[in-house]
Amino acid sequence: MNLVAQIAMAAAETEHHGNVALETVIFGVIAAIVFAFLALVTLSYKNVANRHSAKAEAWAAKHGKDGHEAGHGH
Repeated sequence: MNLVAQIAMAAAETEHHGNVALETVIFGVIAAIVFAFLALVTLSYKNVANRHSAKAEAWAAKHGKDGHEAGHGH
């Protein structure tokens, strides 16, 4: 194999690895954003659920029912 062909192959391989590395970084960034968004949604949902649970328990205490039965249709 002549020198020009070796240089061309080395350049192509380097470019390929560079593209793979860039794609990996982009994928990692996108994955991090998605996971952060899901974590925020989950925390927000838990916060809302906890507030609703606290309201249900307060209502139950005010109306003389225990917290377990409140809002569960037992």
